[in-house]
Amino acid sequence: MTDGGGAVPRLVLGPLLRYVDETAITVWVEADRACRVEILGRQAPTFEVGGHHYALVVIDGLAPGTKTEYQVTLDGAVCWPEPGGPGQPSVLRTLDPGRPLRLVFGSCRIAELPARPRRRWARARTQPGRTEPGRGEPARTQPDPDHGADALAAWARDLAGQPPARWPDTLLLIGDQVYADDTGPATREFIAGRRDPSVPPGYQVADFAEYCALYREAWTEPSVRWLLSVIPSAMIFDDHDVHDDWNISASWRRDYQAKPWWPERITAAFQTYWIYQHLGNLSPAELAKDELWRQVTAAPGDAAALLRDFAKRADQPSGGVQWSFARSCGRVRMVAIDSRAGRVLDNGQRRMIGAAEWDWVTRSVAGDWDHVVLATSLPLLLPYGIHAVEAWSEAVCDGAWGKRFATVGERIRRAADLEHWAAFGASFTEFGQLLAGLATGAHGPPPASVTVISGDIHNSYLAQVSFPAGTRSRSPVYQAVCSPIHNLLPESFRRTQKLAISRAGGLAGAALARLAGVPRPWIRWRITRGPWFRNMLCALEYDGRAGRIRFAGAGHETPGASGLETLCETELS
Repeated sequence: MTDGGGAVPRLVLGPLLRYVDETAITVWVEADRACRVEILGRQAPTFEVGGHHYALVVIDGLAPGTKTEYQVTLDGAVCWPEPGGPGQPSVLRTLDPGRPLRLVFGSCRIAELPARPRRRWARARTQPGRTEPGRGEPARTQPDPDHGADALAAWARDLAGQPPARWPDTLLLIGDQVYADDTGPATREFIAGRRDPSVPPGYQVADFAEYCALYREAWTEPSVRWLLSVIPSAMIFDDHDVHDDWNISASWRRDYQAKPWWPERITAAFQTYWIYQHLGNLSPAELAKDELWRQVTAAPGDAAALLRDFAKRADQPSGGVQWSFARSCGRVRMVAIDSRAGRVLDNGQRRMIGAAEWDWVTRSVAGDWDHVVLATSLPLLLPYGIHAVEAWSEAVCDGAWGKRFATVGERIRRAADLEHWAAFGASFTEFGQLLAGLATGAHGPPPASVTVISGDIHNSYLAQVSFPAGTRSRSPVYQAVCSPIHNLLPESFRRTQKLAISRAGGLAGAALARLAGVPRPWIRWRITRGPWFRNMLCALEYDGRAGRIRFAGAGHETPGASGLETLCETELS
């Protein structure tokens, strides 16, 4: 399937190793034209969306606990591994139920390497999404250490020196895989070559083609590209995959839906999320049942119209689209919760996700598991001072202090990003009840550990949960926050965070919340490790009923330097 000139198809992006279980693997690729993709004797034709060509190859019938070096061919021509590539082998590994399970997670990765100018506007640029759309930006040429070393690239260099038997089993990327509102130099160059960036949305992503360029920039750094070709990955989005503060409130939605460039932006966001992130979260059995997948792969030509219709439905609160997903890795159950697209935003009825989807989450963790991992891009348990302020914000915006203060409260909510589970009080309570139910055996035999993993807030810590007196908890329950992978928090924000963690900050926040009629949270928690303000990755390791957690940080050196430094390692069970 070459074109009339006989040119050989080539890989644009990938391969990305996505779903893996004991007998099946899926591999995702993007090619530069229509072709047939083959891996280990399994073939799949590409499907077309917006002039781009993709394939998801299902490799099944494998034996548990096996590893095999692989090649990717396009119309019979080997295109991966690439000549002159990183040099490490590309290996496919199935899960082995008899060995320990290792999961690594993190969030918030701006792909751009540290090269920012020392200009007045640079301060605003360190806060993703705070640039004014439509305002031109100078080229970034001077080194800037603010972002530090990319933890994902540093980890890839570490893994390259280790045998595959020591590689982790899954990489969970839980939010802000790309920054549509803070694009890197390659994407900005692409944007400037096709439209006037002095017109909104400026250097932010505007449409499908620009989103595709953004994903290419995020996933083509050589060591990261190799990493994603050998470590299975699962992904869930957060706001910057679409726009800063996406779906923070009903008034935010109204304001952005009124912007002339927004309909195309949100449509492209859902189209590309489905292609680049969501498809790989699905097992072969789930793919076989997915009606949209069948329609897109069966389309005789470009399936962009099909995906546009789907994307428009996905943006509606009653659209019925579920992005949350679950995986079972032996006796470890992992459920990834969409805490962005499925929000209910009406004042007085705010929920992080709708009732039907929350019921699915509850049913998904029921059973006999050694360990349960609940992934949500936004932290459930914040330092008490911040938690109280977010709960206060929701109450004030709902009218606890009157209509005038509600307007002020909305401005504060957006300016301070007060949008985590604490700002959705009903959902926070439900989540706490779910944790208590798991720990007491209401959903099956109590697991050896329950861990909520999150990102978003550009610092990392471990917290332990306690329940009210009389709760017969038989499982330790934790919150592990790991963020960012590559996008450090400005120093002014760090000082604010440290103040909020202090006892004085907690008391002040609690007093403010009480004045707005917000009750104390019925579950309690304390930060036992951290916080750390570095580019980070976190590893969970499960061996039977035993569980351990390790936080590792990248240095502040320039790109290319190797290594992650272990900052904390402790038992979970």
